[in-house]
Amino acid sequence: MRVKCVLCDKVEEIDDGSPHAKKLRNRRNSMHICNDCSDRISLRTKERKATGNFNLYREKKTDEPLI
Repeated sequence: MRVKCVLCDKVEEIDDGSPHAKKLRNRRNSMHICNDCSDRISLRTKERKATGNFNLYREKKTDEPLI
């Protein structure tokens, strides 16, 4: 299966039977990001976390016994 990275427009060939290929076929709004872009994003995120100015906003979960 030929896929195109949404960030750098690099075309790659992935195995048709891989879980990622099945996800892309079944869910049309899923995006493919190549390994180079994924590594670059994770490296930059780790650098931002190291500065101390990085806030990860997560939903606060409340324990409500009646729900």
